[in-house]
Amino acid sequence: MNNHPEWYRIDNVGEVDSPALVVYPERVKANIAAAVNMVEAVAQLRPHIKTCKSPDAVGLMLAAGITKFKCASIAESEMLGRCGAPDVLLAYQPIGPKVRRFVSVITQFPGTRYSCLVDNREAAERMAEVFALAGLVVPVFIDLNLGMDRTGIRAGTASVALYASCDGMPGITAVGLHGYDGHIRDKDFAARKKACDESFASVIDLQQQIIAAGFPSPLLIMGGSPTFSIHCRRKGIECSPGTFVYWDKGYGDLCPEQPFQPAALVLTRVISQPSIDRVCTDMGHKSIAAENEITRRAYFLNAPGLQLVSQSEEHGIAGGPPGDLPGTGDILYVLPFHICPTVALYEEAIVIVDGKVSGSWRNLARDRKITI
Repeated sequence: MNNHPEWYRIDNVGEVDSPALVVYPERVKANIAAAVNMVEAVAQLRPHIKTCKSPDAVGLMLAAGITKFKCASIAESEMLGRCGAPDVLLAYQPIGPKVRRFVSVITQFPGTRYSCLVDNREAAERMAEVFALAGLVVPVFIDLNLGMDRTGIRAGTASVALYASCDGMPGITAVGLHGYDGHIRDKDFAARKKACDESFASVIDLQQQIIAAGFPSPLLIMGGSPTFSIHCRRKGIECSPGTFVYWDKGYGDLCPEQPFQPAALVLTRVISQPSIDRVCTDMGHKSIAAENEITRRAYFLNAPGLQLVSQSEEHGIAGGPPGDLPGTGDILYVLPFHICPTVALYEEAIVIVDGKVSGSWRNLARDRKITI
C-alpha cells in the first residue's frame, strides 16, 4: 500500500473522464483489517454497507472473515444476498410494499439469515401477518431511540412490552435490540465517550428488564462510525460502522482516534477560470454530496489552498490565492466530507491499483431496486 503524501495520483489519469469516483482497493483492505483489529473477535462486526453499495467491497469484507452485515434498503439487502452474506439485518422498519419486497428477498436467498427492525406494535402486526402468510418467521430487533429522535422507541416499560408482543406474534420473533447513536458527535473523545456510555447504560438496563421478564438475553447491535471506537471495546455486542471502508474528511476530522484512511475520492478537472481568484470545475451537485454547507463538501488534496465557494448541477466554483490557481484541464483529487451519499451519485467507481486504472466496481445497490 502506498502511503506517500501523493498516494492518490493516477499515472494514466488521461483515461479517466471526470467527474469520477475513484477507489483504491489496497486502502480498502487496510481499512477492513483495521476494523477487524479494533474488536476482540470478528463476530462483533456487523458493517453497514450503505457506504460502499458494492459487491466488490463486500467481497473483501467476506474474505476478511466478516459474516454479519447491516443495510438500509431492499436493494442493499438483495445485493448482500447475491454476495452470499450469511447474516443480514435490514436496519429499517419495512412498511407498505417494502414488506412484500423483503419477503421476496428472503425467499430468493435462503442461505442468508435476514432480520429487520420494528419500533411499534402496529408495524409489527402488519409485518407479522405478511411474513406468516409467506410461511416465514423473521427475527426482529427492537429499534431504540437513544436520543437521535429519528426512529425507534425509548428504552423503558413500553419497549419491554413491545419486545414481548413481538415474540408472541406469528411470522416474527424478537431476538434483540438495535441502537443507533448517530447524534453523538463530540469532537472531544472524552465527551463523546461519556455521552455514549450514558446512552448505552439505558440499553443494558432494558436488556436486564427483558431477561427478568423471562426471555433469553437479547442480542445488542450498537452504534455507527462516531461511536465505533467506544463500542468496539465492549463485550457481548455487535458494532455497525459503515464509513470506515472508504472513510472521508468529515469523520477523519471528527474521529482522529480511529485508524482509517481515505480510500475513495472524487476526481474533477478545471474547465474554466472565470476570474483571477476563481476556477470552475466539473464537480457540481451531481458529483459530490451537497447536504453540508458549501465549505464542508470537498477538500482538495493536491490544492489545499482551494475552497469550494459555489455549486450548480454540473459546475463547482473554487476560490484561492491569485497566481496560485490550477489551470484549465488540470486534475484535482477531492476528498469528500461525506462519502456515503457521494458514492450514491455514481454508477461505478474507477479502481486504481499501483497508480493506474485497473477496472471498475459497480455501485450495484445505489438504486432503489435491483431486480426485486
